[in-house]
Amino acid sequence: MGGSKLAGAWGEALAAEYLRKKKYKILASGYRCRFGEIDLIAENRKYLVFVEVKLRKSPDFAQAMEYVDKRKQERLKITAAMYLGQNPTDLPARFDVIEIYAPNGTETLHPEIHHMEDAFQ
Repeated sequence: MGGSKLAGAWGEALAAEYLRKKKYKILASGYRCRFGEIDLIAENRKYLVFVEVKLRKSPDFAQAMEYVDKRKQERLKITAAMYLGQNPTDLPARFDVIEIYAPNGTETLHPEIHHMEDAFQ
């Protein structure tokens, strides 16, 4: 499911809506530079948050570290640094993972959302 652009966009839209309900302001979606991509960039009163969205069909939840490996983390950090270079802020940065469990893909009526704050340093 993760390979589909449609499913990815659907997952990111769900994650963005979830964050808005938690009083986050969405600053960017699908931010890209030559080093990589960050699914969502948001802020709340305390943090600038770089969010990796993972869409899954299986209810077998893994630790955030299991599906955002070291290589992916490094790419996210470099991409975040590029964003911060273009968009300076006084807020400390944080990396979150939002996992969306959607057993029927984009047809899932009530997907489960799991938000892991500060998933890695």
